[in-house]
Amino acid sequence: MTRVYTGMPTAANSQVAYVSVADDQAGQRVDNFLLARFRGLPRSRVYRLLRRGEVRVNGGRAKPEHRLQAGDRVRLPPVDLQAPRPPAQASADQLATLAGCILFEDERLLVLDKPAGLACHGGSGISFGVIEALRQLRPNQPFLELVHRLDRDTSGCLLIAKRRSTLRSLHEQLRTGAIKKRYLALLLGSLARKRQQVDAPLARYERGGERLVRVDPEGKPAQTVFYLRERFAAASFAEAELLSGRTHQIRVHAAHLGCPLAGDPKYGDRAAEVALGQIGLDRLFLHASRIEVLPLEGCARQVFEAPLPTALRVPLERLRAANTKVTNT
Repeated sequence: MTRVYTGMPTAANSQVAYVSVADDQAGQRVDNFLLARFRGLPRSRVYRLLRRGEVRVNGGRAKPEHRLQAGDRVRLPPVDLQAPRPPAQASADQLATLAGCILFEDERLLVLDKPAGLACHGGSGISFGVIEALRQLRPNQPFLELVHRLDRDTSGCLLIAKRRSTLRSLHEQLRTGAIKKRYLALLLGSLARKRQQVDAPLARYERGGERLVRVDPEGKPAQTVFYLRERFAAASFAEAELLSGRTHQIRVHAAHLGCPLAGDPKYGDRAAEVALGQIGLDRLFLHASRIEVLPLEGCARQVFEAPLPTALRVPLERLRAANTKVTNT
């Protein structure tokens, strides 16, 4: 027996159900669509449902990144849900800090200078992230969704949509490469050229239960351009331009060049980092400094910039003061 389902699932669901995608849900990834309906279900379980074909779109299997269209018919399998735990709450001090990190906000878009150490969203042992805290900060805002993500240890410009139409528009810009992203990074070692492009496909893998990324001929295409800004005896201060948007892309491409990022616990080189001396760096040196988007409805082309945070600016100044710089480009 099947039934047409249009509401939220409950712990009592024991039958296959079907739901039609509404107009305002068009363009959403199917994994995010399912996570919104099966609240409290681990992301890994959602992926398993898709991988096994238990979730189907218009009768066919769908990958997690498949984007739904208005009128699509989604098959929802029986899922036992535990009663959801009360969501973790950011403290008043944390919310005040986050409010002070807002670079821009209008009725369509919010741009945040994300602090390092704060994940974009909760899960996998993280009680809350940027998006949960922003929803707490803006309780009357009906729609707040991440347009893209930054690694937990990366700081800088992060886009959050306040309308589904804005989210769809910016996702389209991401797919076509219209959104331009620039990062500032300190690389261990010396870049060979002032402009160096890396075109190396990337694939995910697991090691000891940890999810990592590596250069793999069978992986997804990925391109990064590094621009040398300053050269030091043991490091290079560079700007990185993303021409694609893969997980850990800058970090893995930098390591592929033989110049891993300073402070990188996953792909770094601890022995090479010792040569930097006592510059006081205690985090990943990667900062999303600039992001540029095409015009949204009623808006001109917009460029957002986030200054280098103190935790990165001070170590960089110490490198300069130590007179280890040999070339200034």
